[in-house]
Amino acid sequence: MENQNQHLHEVAITAIVVKDGKYLITRRSPNKKRFPGMWTVPGGKMDTSDYLQLPKDTEHYWYNVLERTLRREVKGEVGIDIDNIEYVTSLATVHTDGSPSLVISCMADYAGGNITLKPDESDQYAWVSLEEAKKYQLIDGIYDELVMVENKRNGKKSEWQRFR
Repeated sequence: MENQNQHLHEVAITAIVVKDGKYLITRRSPNKKRFPGMWTVPGGKMDTSDYLQLPKDTEHYWYNVLERTLRREVKGEVGIDIDNIEYVTSLATVHTDGSPSLVISCMADYAGGNITLKPDESDQYAWVSLEEAKKYQLIDGIYDELVMVENKRNGKKSEWQRFR
C-alpha cells in the first residue's frame, strides 16, 4: 500500500556522535522491525509533540525543531547529551510497509553523561575509529556517513558517496 500524499513523510534524524576522535555506534535490538541486529547510529523520528506544546520562536515558526528532536532521541536512546549539531547528509526510502521516510543525518559532539542503552532500541554500543567501524555489520550507507564526518572534522567537505 503506497502513501497517496506525496508531501507526507516520516521524518527521522540521526547523530554521529564524536568523542575523543571516535564515533558512537549501536546495535539495533533483535526485536526491531527495521534492520534488527544491525549496527547504526542513534536517532529517531520527529513527532509534532517536539514543537506543538512550545511557544513559537517567531510569529509563525518554531526553530531548532530537528536539533531538539535529536537531543531528545539521543538522550532517550543512549542516555547522553550532545552539542554542536551539524548537518551531514540526507537520505530517503520507502519502507516495505509503504511508509516514505526522510532521514537527516547529523554529527554532534559528546557533551556528557554515561551510555545507558534503552533495551527495546539497542543491545550493544561501541566507540569506534573509522578503521574499527569496518569490522561491524553497519546498515548500508552508515560507513560512508562516518567517512563524511571524518572528512568534515579534517576540513574537507563532501556529499555522500561510496567511500569503500
